[in-house]
Amino acid sequence: MSEAIIVLDGLEKRYGSIRALEGLTLELPPGPTGLLGPNGAGKSTLIKLLLGQLEPSGGRARIAGFDPTQRAQRLALRRKVGYMPESDCLIPRMNGVEIVTALGRLTGMTARDAMTRAHEVLDYVELEEARYRGLDEYSTGMKQRLKLAQALVHDPELLLLDEPTNGLDPKGRKHMLELVHDLGHAQGKSLLLCSHLLPDVERTCEHIVMIDKGRIRSEGSIEELTRSEANWVEVEVEGDLAAFQARLGTEGYELEATGPQRLRVKVMEPDGDRLFELAGSCGAIVSELSIERSSLEDVFLETLARTEVPAT
Repeated sequence: MSEAIIVLDGLEKRYGSIRALEGLTLELPPGPTGLLGPNGAGKSTLIKLLLGQLEPSGGRARIAGFDPTQRAQRLALRRKVGYMPESDCLIPRMNGVEIVTALGRLTGMTARDAMTRAHEVLDYVELEEARYRGLDEYSTGMKQRLKLAQALVHDPELLLLDEPTNGLDPKGRKHMLELVHDLGHAQGKSLLLCSHLLPDVERTCEHIVMIDKGRIRSEGSIEELTRSEANWVEVEVEGDLAAFQARLGTEGYELEATGPQRLRVKVMEPDGDRLFELAGSCGAIVSELSIERSSLEDVFLETLARTEVPAT
């Protein structure tokens, strides 16, 4: 198993009597991970702690192998980590290529390398024609893509993306999610996508961490978390459907018809292989079988409901 890209050990952040984060312990594998939680859950605070922008009140964190509380390591981690903040981080009176080049220089790149990479990443985010325009000519979507370009200029192994689709229209949001998906899958980048929009995370990530009220409430792969605990499956049947239904009833299966030649069946084993045997015994064939899954939204709402403190 690959070494964890982010490690938290009892990490805490307090502001007076208010606990923004409380005892976060976690090891995140490389790859695309979604950081989910309602507004005010502590997501942005966690990212700032990982970057060394805030000092923890307790516990420790390591990101890409570095301790962000140590100055020398904090400078080193900025060469390994790209950060796209939620708010604007763009410098007035500069054009796109100047901004990306300048931020590349801040990571330790030479002027020549920073300029070359700036053009490459601006091509990647499809700002080719806008690279020499001033910021006053940039739309919200163009500014978001420019922020992504500056996070990519030094070719980091890990990206921290804080609400990258914030303020975008449907077309701009679709484009941004395509870029994030490509980075996390085709480009092989590890990334932590901070968002309160569940469809964005479901579309781009493989692993999720759910935070609420400063605590980790759930974490794991999306595939595992959305697997239906009841093991319901949808099957399409060719041949004698009535005989197959009767046999399933005799065997004690719960089932319901969902369409012509289609059934929804609660299986007694995770893979449902027994269904193929039973269909064959009564002159039918299971031509299609799909495991029923919960949506990520269902998992998220159920997780939050379990953590609600009962009123007294």
